[in-house]
Amino acid sequence: MDLPCAEWQKHVEQKWSRLTLDEKKSFSSLLDIDEVFDFGLSQIIQEDVDFLSGISKDCPIQKDLERAARCRKEGNSSFKARDYTAAVLHYSQGVCHASLSSEQLSLCYANRSAALFHLQHYRECLEDIDRALNHGYPSHLKHKLQDRQAQCLNHFPNGTEGLNTTKQGAGHQAEGVCSRTNSTKPNPKSPNSQQQNGSSPVSCLSPGLSVCFSPEKGRHLVATKGIAAGDVILEDRAYSCVLIPGMGGERREETEEAGRVFGTEVRCCHQCLGETVSPVPCEGCSYARYCSEGCRRGAWERHHRWECPIGAELCTAGVMSQLALRVALKAGVKEVLKAREPIRDADNDSKLIGEKISSKNSSSKPITEKIRPKKKNSGSSDVTSTEPEINDPSAYYHGDSYLSVYHLLPHLNGHAPSLRFLCSVTIATLYLRLRQAGPPPVSWERGGASESRKCSNQSQAPEEGEGWAPELSLLGSVVLRHMLQLRCNAQAVSLLRDTGDFTAVQSTQEVRIATAIFPTLSILNHSCCPNTSLNFRTSHLVSPQPDLVSTDELVSTGPEACSAPVSVSAGVAVSIRASRDICPGQEVLHCYGPHSSRMVLCERRRLLKEQYHFLCICQACSLEQGEGPEGGGPDTHLQCGKCEGPVKQCSVDGAGGFVCVRSSCAHRVSRSELDLRLQEVRVQLEQAVDLLETDRPDQSVRLLQRAVSQAGVFLKETHPLQGQLADAMARAYSTMGEWRGAASQLERSVVAIRSQYGEDTIELGRQLFKLAQLHFNGGFPGPALSVISRARRLLSLHCGPHCPEVQELQAMEDCLQGVL
Repeated sequence: MDLPCAEWQKHVEQKWSRLTLDEKKSFSSLLDIDEVFDFGLSQIIQEDVDFLSGISKDCPIQKDLERAARCRKEGNSSFKARDYTAAVLHYSQGVCHASLSSEQLSLCYANRSAALFHLQHYRECLEDIDRALNHGYPSHLKHKLQDRQAQCLNHFPNGTEGLNTTKQGAGHQAEGVCSRTNSTKPNPKSPNSQQQNGSSPVSCLSPGLSVCFSPEKGRHLVATKGIAAGDVILEDRAYSCVLIPGMGGERREETEEAGRVFGTEVRCCHQCLGETVSPVPCEGCSYARYCSEGCRRGAWERHHRWECPIGAELCTAGVMSQLALRVALKAGVKEVLKAREPIRDADNDSKLIGEKISSKNSSSKPITEKIRPKKKNSGSSDVTSTEPEINDPSAYYHGDSYLSVYHLLPHLNGHAPSLRFLCSVTIATLYLRLRQAGPPPVSWERGGASESRKCSNQSQAPEEGEGWAPELSLLGSVVLRHMLQLRCNAQAVSLLRDTGDFTAVQSTQEVRIATAIFPTLSILNHSCCPNTSLNFRTSHLVSPQPDLVSTDELVSTGPEACSAPVSVSAGVAVSIRASRDICPGQEVLHCYGPHSSRMVLCERRRLLKEQYHFLCICQACSLEQGEGPEGGGPDTHLQCGKCEGPVKQCSVDGAGGFVCVRSSCAHRVSRSELDLRLQEVRVQLEQAVDLLETDRPDQSVRLLQRAVSQAGVFLKETHPLQGQLADAMARAYSTMGEWRGAASQLERSVVAIRSQYGEDTIELGRQLFKLAQLHFNGGFPGPALSVISRARRLLSLHCGPHCPEVQELQAMEDCLQGVL
């Protein structure tokens, strides 16, 4: 997913194995990224470019009329079955596969408008009707569209005038971590609240924070005053992002084409990441799609006009390669050259880091004292000394500009030589493929690239593309730099998505939809038990007043741009909240993935060392290390299958296993036997969920009861699998309207969630939210009010008081208070 596909990796491994020992030593000793890229480019021949294009045929992105017709046929089947949501998704696929001048395009638009009408998306229905008519819809069928158009307009208070008002207020915002696709009220206490009413959010630090530097930690954030739990301490906008294909698909929406599911690339706008029910397709490929003409135009101007011809190769090369290219395309040669220049004290675009922090014992120094790392070599970003170096830009804070992204550490020496070679060859091949696809990007046609590569021994490409001067290989070098940076600095963007369950209780799952690079968030260091929580949001905002929008974010919306609202692509942003009180002088930390509640010490440290090149000595790791060589880690939540007593890990015949700690029992179980029992319970759980999704809740309950009985022999009630079984049982009971039984099961699940994640966690807040819904729907006001207050506290702490779940809890409480 992140790295290139296995077939390309194997191809590059063969190239690496054919290098001589001296060539490998020479490559491994390179300390400058320009030289690393040059070496990779020197190894590429036309056959390598052809090979990448050949294996990319498994990711077809060309327009395909036959496939468009099949998608429309599948949409018709779903429409007849009154599954209008699935019908819309199939028709949207047809829209994307149909060529611009084909009749299929107009037919798919027309059919999608019918499905949207039944889903009561009247504005989107009218837009599709216009598109169908503008793309040659058959004249003898136009009366159907005209009738549907009239029916839609009846749903607007003042006809077309009401429609225009609706368009001007249109926009959507999806929030992650604890919200669904709903607009939210701006938080007046947020450091970025002034950005919430039309303009794109920008990076904004709370006044109580200082960006500091130390040779051990690099740049990091420190609290200069006390920060209360729940306060927003940082808001940051992604400099660039790329959707992850295939994520978040649902089994109930499979097509007949090799079990393909509708993932994020079908549901979300490829520019702003907002979810859309009626995407607008790229006119050149079948993959990219957008929520509006404005997003389509914005993506085309910024990066997609160059990505479009090589889209299949980019899919094969992986998300990191595409994101690295996108960052470089957005920046352009002028910003790159500016970033490569030494930082001068008079440079107004960069700020010396921080004011003095209040902690007397901190080793962090503000940059006003000019204690910065001195790089021994410009390409070796992780070789430092404590000598002052005035012109070292890695110790500066550059806000949300490209400078912040460019000066993130690429950790060139931290990556294994074989991985460096893979990245170098991949980017070099994409660079040559980009040259062959057309002229250079406009942002790289401004001259000046030669200024920084005059001394470079640049290898010549097999073929010279029109307008591609040899000096423009700087683009490839910069893309390689960003790819190496992203290995350590990329941020997974996750949003909560409704699973579509038909129960009266919300069922959501967290889905990773994209990979992004955030200029300021990247400064935060890791902790296995962090003091912050992240809340992502995606949005596409519309401003009716063009003069209030900054020119760099203004995007034309097509022929009707003069009269229509101006479309502003806000993209993905993140809010960082304090998950607990932070004292003055404490560092602000977030988790890079390995968390103390989910993973043992040795595994966390191994993963962090492999990807981020450091040995974690955070508070959680230090405490666990004191408990033994392996670290205490999370409770196994296992019990003796014979006496139900506690167990401890041991070795059984040389293999890992568990033994009862009671001397009177001493029952042993091997790891393989335990794994087999766990697998049997998991299979039953999956089968029970399948029964739920096919409207057979009674059969699901019987199967779950057997699974719970088996699991109870060797699993404590606090085991995560016990929580999953109880959660599924609650869903089944709620489907049958047995609210008391459903609430009882969900309370069991709450016990497991609390034990696994902790008392003040977002995971517990989500589960309590579901429990409050069950009590409310079951008509139990006392228990409902009790749970509402607990759920609201946790959700407000991690997501803010204006998130949709907190608003729903407030509405439930108001209703119950009225009854009481």
